[in-house]
Amino acid sequence: MAEKIASLIDGDKFFFFKQVLNNINLDIYDGEILGIIGPSGSGKTTCIRTLLGMEELTKGEAYFMNKKMPNRKMMNKIGYMGQETALYETLTAHENMAFFGKLKKLKGDVLNHEIDKNLELVDLSSSRNKVVSQFSGGMKRRLSLAISLIGAPDLLVLDEPTVGIDPKLRKTIWDQLRVLRDEGKGIVVTTHVMSEAERCDKVALIVNGEIYAYGTPKELMTQFEVNSIEDVFLKLEVTT
Repeated sequence: MAEKIASLIDGDKFFFFKQVLNNINLDIYDGEILGIIGPSGSGKTTCIRTLLGMEELTKGEAYFMNKKMPNRKMMNKIGYMGQETALYETLTAHENMAFFGKLKKLKGDVLNHEIDKNLELVDLSSSRNKVVSQFSGGMKRRLSLAISLIGAPDLLVLDEPTVGIDPKLRKTIWDQLRVLRDEGKGIVVTTHVMSEAERCDKVALIVNGEIYAYGTPKELMTQFEVNSIEDVFLKLEVTT
């Protein structure tokens, strides 16, 4: 039976006088991929950042493994990839991987194995000794994803992870996400690619800072009387 590993409870968030999250309740379970979709500016990124304690909730609480967030000690168990890359441009891909791996207390053969495995996953093995400042935007996204996967975290939170990545590599990445899910990891993905949303076990639709609908892709398609998550999204935009 799946166990809840993270939750956002009655989450409100204001930026000055503007409310960007309104009474958000989300549960993330091990062995499950949760997709978060919604129009631009709907609150998807703020939602996951407050879940991780990276931004403070105005009201409500966030928990990970029964520990209230933020909790710095718990971050080693979380892999996070934001929309903005957080890389050291003067270091090589390998050096970036090694730096973040050591922050997770990895060393020696274990660290080297994690670096090799995840650089291969994102097709950057041949660029491991290339300085990141020479990378394209897509390569930087791929390196950021590889870093988030270091150490096989219990919770993986990815904000638009496949932007700028070609379809073949996108499929490879999703195949790996399903492997991690089957190993019992909890995964949260925000995406604008509706075919990716259909690969998730559960989908939450956020509109104007509120969860408008939540369920399996099949349940949402039934609820909105359509044949795809893309049609759910299009119907959502019309009705809101």
